[in-house]
Amino acid sequence: MVDAGEFAAEAVIMDAGAFPESPEALRWLDGGLPVVCCDGAADRFLATGRVPWRIVGDCDSMSQDVRRNYAEIIRRNPDQETNDQTKAVEYLVGHDVNRIVILGATGLREDHTLGNISLLIEYMRRGLEVRAYTDYGVFIPCRGDMEFDCSPGEQVSVFSFGATGMTSDGLRYPLRDFVNWWEGTLNEVSSSPFRINAHGDYMIFINYHREQR
Repeated sequence: MVDAGEFAAEAVIMDAGAFPESPEALRWLDGGLPVVCCDGAADRFLATGRVPWRIVGDCDSMSQDVRRNYAEIIRRNPDQETNDQTKAVEYLVGHDVNRIVILGATGLREDHTLGNISLLIEYMRRGLEVRAYTDYGVFIPCRGDMEFDCSPGEQVSVFSFGATGMTSDGLRYPLRDFVNWWEGTLNEVSSSPFRINAHGDYMIFINYHREQR
């Protein structure tokens, strides 16, 4: 069973999107896990008084001060075929880390947001367990039949990545196969746990409890 709040992460990636502000997202930065900053995200991260474990990217957006003062923890990857988030994921995989929390994947640029979130499916297909936490909820890539521990009334969206045979139990609006990937948005938990049956891959977005916002 998947619990939106509990996740045995091994490391955190800090993307260059909106810096997290909610307690649910910030707890990952202050829980003692190694943090990898994506290139220019290091400037804002360091400005909070925190120091990352590593800074990974093509080094095209970080300040000269960061390059000079934190050279020992910078790992440059000049590959232009992948984004900095994926470079950070690959760096962690190279250190036998397979369960990853991603923060800052959304906000500031909508094109980066869509790319960063869609890549979660690719990471799952590589055998990784990855979640992206925002100030409003959590994105969880999924495959096949899954059961989710959520409270009735919580808002849920489902995005199809080619999944077929989709059905659900415990959602206000029953799922079906989608013609368009966004057709499963704006649903609601009616009973817990809720279950999704499917062949293939899909993404779940679960809003945090209202009192956490």
